[in-house]
Amino acid sequence: MKILDYLNLNPEAFGIDISDLSIRIVKLKKKGRGEPTAGQGLSLASFGQTSIKSGIIKEGRIRNELALVKAIQKAVSNIKGEKLKTRYVTASFPEKNAFLQVIKMPKMEREEMESAIRFEVENYIPMPIHKVYLDFQIIPSGNKKQNYFKVLLAAMPKDIVDPYVSCFKKAGLKIKALEVDSISIVRALLKNKKSLNTVLLIDLGAAKTSFIMFSDNSLRFTASIPISSQKFTEVISRALEVDIKRAEKLKTKYGLKNPETIHLKGKKNKAGFKKEIICQERIFEALIPILTDLVEQTKSYIDYYKSHSKNKEPEKIILCGGGANLKGISKFLSLELKILVQPGNPWINISKEIEMPLEKSLEYTTAIGLALRGITENI
Repeated sequence: MKILDYLNLNPEAFGIDISDLSIRIVKLKKKGRGEPTAGQGLSLASFGQTSIKSGIIKEGRIRNELALVKAIQKAVSNIKGEKLKTRYVTASFPEKNAFLQVIKMPKMEREEMESAIRFEVENYIPMPIHKVYLDFQIIPSGNKKQNYFKVLLAAMPKDIVDPYVSCFKKAGLKIKALEVDSISIVRALLKNKKSLNTVLLIDLGAAKTSFIMFSDNSLRFTASIPISSQKFTEVISRALEVDIKRAEKLKTKYGLKNPETIHLKGKKNKAGFKKEIICQERIFEALIPILTDLVEQTKSYIDYYKSHSKNKEPEKIILCGGGANLKGISKFLSLELKILVQPGNPWINISKEIEMPLEKSLEYTTAIGLALRGITENI
């Protein structure tokens, strides 16, 4: 689903995921002739990541356009793999700044639908329609006797979108499409963007955590909270009285591993082993409050969804984002939520084999979803 589409043609584009703290780029390529299908016909061509200084973007709003333009140009020039031969991009915006709503509309031709929705949408979004970019997606249904369409509406405030459009233009890039990042994540993690059963996707990013509820082949609702992988690092830094860089290394090394899973050469009564056990226990204790908060907020959103729909709770939870790499987090959340929790596979619609380490792939989930949108209309 795209919010803006300036082109009548369909040039290939690379995906560019811009968050508050980083820029990630992914470009895919076709392996042969013809239109690729999910799971075959595509491979990774290029990728790259560039950090953004804190304050340039805050909660999805650009605060310093010039600095962001320079960061975009740096990200494009520092790409790994094949050189980018296209200037077209597909990009995303945080769902926190978007308005998403599933509505019912009588069956009609798409041209009629566009006009009808413009009249209907004012009942659902809290802003005047002339102040937003609007798009919609008809949700596929297997019920041919159904006399209505389910339609996913998406609206994005122009005062958020326009500065991004300006920055891309100044950086020498051309926009193929802009979309809400939750749509990109769904495209990357769900086979053919379909699931009749309810699935909760949780994106544990550096600046925020996003909840994406998907059911009956459609996104149902999204939400964001300020818990993030960066917050994990900060609490470890304070608890162990070490700097952020050291705290990040400790978080990566130990995560939520139980002490008995630590293996060192030599006997367990050696001082080095005991020191590592103590360090691991302190990290676990430091993370417990923020993880408890994550669990409680996840429960509250699941309860909210159940109370506002006829669907049951999610049959499983899929994790992505850098925070999904925290060792032991899937098992911890599974035990606390009593729901299967597992890391996602962003390559599920691209290749049978993961084309970069899974931990890195999870950080690139949104960019991979955007890259899929950039190379084919059918995925």
